[in-house]
Amino acid sequence: MTLPKFGVITGGLRATTGLLACVGLLAATSPALADEGMWTFDRFPTAKVNAAYGLKLDQKWLNRVQAASVRLTSGCSASLVSKSGLVLTNHHCVVACVQDLSSEKTDHVKDGFAAVNQAEERKCPGMQAEILTTITDLTKDVQAATAGKTGQDFVRARDAAMADAEQAGCGSDPLFRCQVVSLYRGGQFKLYKFRKYADVRLVFAPEFAAAFFGGDPDNFNFPRYNLDIGFLRLYQDNRPVVTPQHLTWATRAPKEGEPTFVSGNPGSTERLLTVAQLETLRDLAIPVGQLQRSEIRGRLARFSEEGAEHKRIATDPLFEVENAFKVFFGRQFVLNDRAFMDAKRAQEAELKSKVAADPALAADIGDPWSEIAKAQEAYANNYLRHRQIEGGPIYSNLYDYAETLVRAAQDRGKPTAERLAEYADVRLPLIEKQLLDHKPINPELEELYLGFWLSKTREYLTADDDAVTALLGKESPEGLAARAVKGSMLADPAVRKALWDGGLAAIEASEDPIIQLVLRNDPAARAVRRVWETEVAAPTDRAAERIARARFAAYGDAVYPDATFTLRLSYGKVAGWTRRGVTFPATTNFAGLYERASGAEPYELAPRWIEARDRVNPDTVYNFVTTNDVIGGNSGSPVVSAKGEVLGAAFDGNIHSLGGAYGYDGAINRTVVVATSAATEALSKVYGQTNLVKELTGR
Repeated sequence: MTLPKFGVITGGLRATTGLLACVGLLAATSPALADEGMWTFDRFPTAKVNAAYGLKLDQKWLNRVQAASVRLTSGCSASLVSKSGLVLTNHHCVVACVQDLSSEKTDHVKDGFAAVNQAEERKCPGMQAEILTTITDLTKDVQAATAGKTGQDFVRARDAAMADAEQAGCGSDPLFRCQVVSLYRGGQFKLYKFRKYADVRLVFAPEFAAAFFGGDPDNFNFPRYNLDIGFLRLYQDNRPVVTPQHLTWATRAPKEGEPTFVSGNPGSTERLLTVAQLETLRDLAIPVGQLQRSEIRGRLARFSEEGAEHKRIATDPLFEVENAFKVFFGRQFVLNDRAFMDAKRAQEAELKSKVAADPALAADIGDPWSEIAKAQEAYANNYLRHRQIEGGPIYSNLYDYAETLVRAAQDRGKPTAERLAEYADVRLPLIEKQLLDHKPINPELEELYLGFWLSKTREYLTADDDAVTALLGKESPEGLAARAVKGSMLADPAVRKALWDGGLAAIEASEDPIIQLVLRNDPAARAVRRVWETEVAAPTDRAAERIARARFAAYGDAVYPDATFTLRLSYGKVAGWTRRGVTFPATTNFAGLYERASGAEPYELAPRWIEARDRVNPDTVYNFVTTNDVIGGNSGSPVVSAKGEVLGAAFDGNIHSLGGAYGYDGAINRTVVVATSAATEALSKVYGQTNLVKELTGR
């Protein structure tokens, strides 16, 4: 269903063809083609877009869209859609919150959630919303801090300079968060300042069956019939935030050919990687990740079949794993495409030739491509160890809590330059919020996640490895996982707070078995991280900075940076596509939903929808597609008209867009959107949300 939430993904995609390579890929280095690019707001090609679409966009329009665009720390995007802090995003961006607010007796994932009034709106644990206010260029400052440094000294100097700039930009102001962002793989560094809202409450979420109608079979496909919407509200001092700079809610349907703009936070693209780096992803990182995703998917599927309660608690994690598996399957498919890789080699050769043709530039740049290629050997030698020992168990909240507590206690007393980058003072408030917010923990799932990680670590590194011995001793992975989860008290936020406040002394005195597990693992994890930073990250990042300089010299500012889960704006239009003689329409409607319903999962309608069939207008546009360039992290992004109306929320891409990590093909890449026309009709006639509709429409 789903543009993956940023952070759910770590490496791959689904089926596409050599057409992707032939049409759009050279734009990853050369100037962008029509409708391509995830542009930063301070470098959006306004004149080009106005000329192409006959528009009159200006800075006032850009400022309004920026002020209404929201980043969620759940890994998604969103937008302000009323003057009272109401936020539109996707259901799959709030489903973890919906799950956290559910219980064995009240299943809001299955049955939906609707607050009758603001008093019933409920806080989402760990979620923070952020709105970008300013962008400041710090490239010279950060690069000066790393001049002449290599290895881990380079990494630590860069990270310390970024942390210091964040501290200077926001200080201790609790209303703001600052983040220094590396753009163009180190070619630029910019300080992004966000207004933050730590109190985010759930207002409305439909049933899972409505939000994810069609399930995994329809995921990354079109036509689609999904009400993938969720509404949140921002609060400050226990009152809804006043937000006059919101987008206008459109009850009308989008028009085919209409210009559209997606304002969101695309998570990560790899269009600027070298061929050597792409080959490493293809041959090592993605295959290993897919093996593990495949196995954990099987374990979760089996778990969910063991009873109704198991199915309830496994719904969201199984959905995330299946979504990520399909994404990375597609990326693997793309990287296995010979035409695609040949196009990337040609693109790289073109840039090298431009460097070679300029003796001064060649002397400045050197041969960073060879340096990155050499670093791939160190990548391969350390990948499994880094993934298993430093990466830790995927999805385990208890282990994440324990690692955060241990490392924060160890690092908070050190100078910034000596800390792990994530524990700089300016980054601690968000860490503390996510650590201490109450969140229900299921011990059975925790045992599954922890046991799986321990078994894979032993399998990959062998039982004789010192790190494995330190982790397991003489216990089995399953036995240790069961003992650790049963004995841990970290599910209690009061226990976590006591350890956080108690610092290193409290951590070292703790008998919590998961704290003890992290303490046993931490020396090996820090050691492999040092090796990774010295032999992989530092040489790669230093070389990438010079490739960025070469790109600027060759193409100027007509190229856009890779995605970094920071605010970007893409442009396009409402349009279907034709592929192998088959034409796919730009829109679907409610009539198509009822025609597609079969009465069996995943094409089973929620009861409300069956009952409301005669009330809804069958011609209402439900989902639609555009040519906008998006990637995971764009989930929930507003799709905006030239008039500043929100026409829908992006929730997916078609099957061809899965190559978007590495390139864009405007002929067949499409963004899939749930229309505000559908949301209005459903809220009014299916859910009876009269007050919410009045707030959205201003009536």
